[in-house]
Amino acid sequence: MTVLTTIFYFVITIGILVFIHELGHFLAAKFFGMRVDRFSIGFPPRAFGKQIGETDYCISWIPIGGYVKIAGMIDESFDTEFVNQEPKPWEFRAKPIWQRMIVISAGVVMNILLAVFIFWGIIYHQGKLTRPVTAIGYVAPESPAAKVGLRPGDMMLSINGHEITHWEEIEGVIYAEALGNDLTLEIRRRNESITMFIKRADLPDITDERFGILPAGLLAVIERVESGMPAEQIGLQPGDTIKTVNGEAVVYAALQETIRKNAGKEILLGWNRGDKSLEARVTPTAEGRIGIALDAVYTGPVEHVRYSLLGAFPEGVKEVWGASVFFVNNIYQLIVGRASFTKSVGGPIKIAQIATRSAESGVLTFLGFMALLSMSLALLNVLPFPALDGGHLVFLAYEGVFRREIPHKVKIAIQQAGVFLLLVFMAFVLYNDIATF
Repeated sequence: MTVLTTIFYFVITIGILVFIHELGHFLAAKFFGMRVDRFSIGFPPRAFGKQIGETDYCISWIPIGGYVKIAGMIDESFDTEFVNQEPKPWEFRAKPIWQRMIVISAGVVMNILLAVFIFWGIIYHQGKLTRPVTAIGYVAPESPAAKVGLRPGDMMLSINGHEITHWEEIEGVIYAEALGNDLTLEIRRRNESITMFIKRADLPDITDERFGILPAGLLAVIERVESGMPAEQIGLQPGDTIKTVNGEAVVYAALQETIRKNAGKEILLGWNRGDKSLEARVTPTAEGRIGIALDAVYTGPVEHVRYSLLGAFPEGVKEVWGASVFFVNNIYQLIVGRASFTKSVGGPIKIAQIATRSAESGVLTFLGFMALLSMSLALLNVLPFPALDGGHLVFLAYEGVFRREIPHKVKIAIQQAGVFLLLVFMAFVLYNDIATF
């Protein structure tokens, strides 16, 4: 990926999400008759823009979000010229608290709606693919799954009482719904039912590794063959499916490790090319490589469910709910110290990288990533932190309960502290991005 391409997709992704968020504040303020002085992408100072009517539409220099400057409101611009004057009918402070709370919440609502509409459209367009298989095809050595005693061939029946009918449910329960909890697994091994219990402390950090199981039916298909390497010398080609090593069946996830363990030793490799079965002896290099890039191709049963336009809507809402549960659980894991902060938090470089890769995978993949990021932005903004929407809502809740406004100097001081901490946080995140690039 080129630097310009990466920057382009980052700007497109963040630009759209920030614009949608601030548009929510803008439209709600206009609806309640408030004057909007500025619509800014980015935080002050102002870079460039155009005045249209009473509103200055502009781009600002600090690229950590955006803001809508509403007359009579202390916000990221720190404007306090109005505080010594009587409230005007078009000012934020002159409106009822319930209207002000709606205006503050409107950005989050718009981001949630964007995510719902994107998932709705994706599901309506392509439906949902599920793999109706619960049999384990591979257990990674030394993984939590291996340590608890799971074996290839085991069939998953339930996790924490949740009945399992397809592979996507296994991943959904382990990596989202049950995140942070102990796991109780019900499996069938041959004709025997077995209950396994895994303590949360024995499960991996959500950012470090997976649970360690893959479904039955995954084949190791060659994606690329390196020139001059042993694989090319024995005639392996892209599209070939590796089936055996030394006469024993091998699955996708174990193939690379099997080859690596035989570094410098001759092995008998068996593969299929279309309807032909081929085999040849090959000696991996001293580094344990034969020069192939592999892709996992699922060959088991697949169910493709199509939805009507209306039927796809609740499925889109379910996707948003699932993403929200995962995000909230992730935040909780960070707070209680069960997840690595440096591995869980991504900044502009990581976002740009993921945005570019998702765009290269297709429009729908890119839109799906944007929907997930939109939900993250929405939930992040409702945190009760100064300079975020959640911080403004705390101010309004205080005024509603105690029937008096927080002094302007206090608001300004809190806002300044919040912006400063956000800048420090962004600096750390950017450093973390660079350090793990």
